[in-house]
Amino acid sequence: MAKQKVLVIVGPTASGKSDLAVKLAKKFGGEIISADSRQVYKGLDIGTGKITKREMRGVPHHLLDIANPKKYFSAEEYKKLAQKKLDNVSFPIIVGGTGFYIDALTGKALWPEVPPNKTLRKKLEKRSDSELFAMLKKKDARRAKSIDPHNKVRIIRALEIIDKLGKVPVLKSGYSDNFIFVGLKPNDLEKRIRTRLERRLGGIISEAKRLYKNGLSYKRMYELGLEYRYASLFLTGKISKPEMLGKLSTAIQHYAKRQMTWFKRNKKIRWFTPNKYNEIEKYVRKMLGGRSRNRTSDSGFGGRSYTT
Repeated sequence: MAKQKVLVIVGPTASGKSDLAVKLAKKFGGEIISADSRQVYKGLDIGTGKITKREMRGVPHHLLDIANPKKYFSAEEYKKLAQKKLDNVSFPIIVGGTGFYIDALTGKALWPEVPPNKTLRKKLEKRSDSELFAMLKKKDARRAKSIDPHNKVRIIRALEIIDKLGKVPVLKSGYSDNFIFVGLKPNDLEKRIRTRLERRLGGIISEAKRLYKNGLSYKRMYELGLEYRYASLFLTGKISKPEMLGKLSTAIQHYAKRQMTWFKRNKKIRWFTPNKYNEIEKYVRKMLGGRSRNRTSDSGFGGRSYTT
């Protein structure tokens, strides 16, 4: 576990976390460790809202583009890689919307050492999303509240752990004092989500076509969730483009609510609206003991808008 101060920026999708992280990294001399369960995959750029090199503005970013999207990348794998980064960065800034990843790095999550059960997986894979989710709700209602009901891979993994341990382990009682939590909660989140989606819809479809051409199956694309799930349905003729926009917008709204349900359990998070940058900077400086590690003196958010 890291001994130095670590800034953690959380919030729902489209709240502006990436932009804020870059601003604070430049102000205090930090490096960013991504905590996003889909941005770890190579080629999943537009759909996940992955930050571009230009938008990074010279700030080092870690744990982006580290996994093959054809293969499942587990939370256990993420923790091992992220912990190494955490131990070797002078001022780490963890940023993302995957609460399970964040809890793993901040010492909140208990991580079960449960090896894959190929026999059970083969049996469960024959079930539908809704059947698997119903099984999870019955066996562990707490875990079911924070999981995507259509994410077959994650549901099967949860059921695999439950089969071995009886339930997905309950979180520990507290976070380490080394971590400073800042949360972004826009008042106009629904509008942000819709605006960002409308702007990126064409790019998401083009990206999905390219991924398929490069060997990513529609089945795997569906498993990757949200943008890629609905792009796969559109590209296989199961829904129209207007249906894709409507259904995907609703799905992202539901995802944002699940994110907030997860984060609300952490009472150490200090919540701000995205337009309160000066207040956020002041709070971070205070929590760092008044120290400033200023790389640049620019103020306000950069040119990136509606980032993840």
